[in-house]
Amino acid sequence: MIRVCGVEDVPLGEGRAVLVGGTRVAVFRAEDGWFALDAACPHRGGPLADGIVARRTVICPLHERRFDLATGQERSSGSYCAAVHRVEVRGQDVYLEAPPDRLDDLTLAASTERSA
Repeated sequence: MIRVCGVEDVPLGEGRAVLVGGTRVAVFRAEDGWFALDAACPHRGGPLADGIVARRTVICPLHERRFDLATGQERSSGSYCAAVHRVEVRGQDVYLEAPPDRLDDLTLAASTERSA
């Protein structure tokens, strides 16, 4: 597990994107816990970290596909599934499980699409 951000870096009901060895992962703080999915929507590559988080789901801001944060499965058609990443909170720090070969390249990335 590698630290990706602090608890206060992600407001309740929002997501943030982190880079792990060149792979973008969206970390979400939902009402019932922390979750992480691949940052790109599997439908058309939309920025999931910028989506609306509600009831353990995230809605892609581009085409309104709804994904389950725990399973990554699309809720409407079930045709798409985003990869799920294990998240753990330790005190005030948020950790993400990452392959050992990617740990040196970890950086926190501010999601630029949110301000667009």
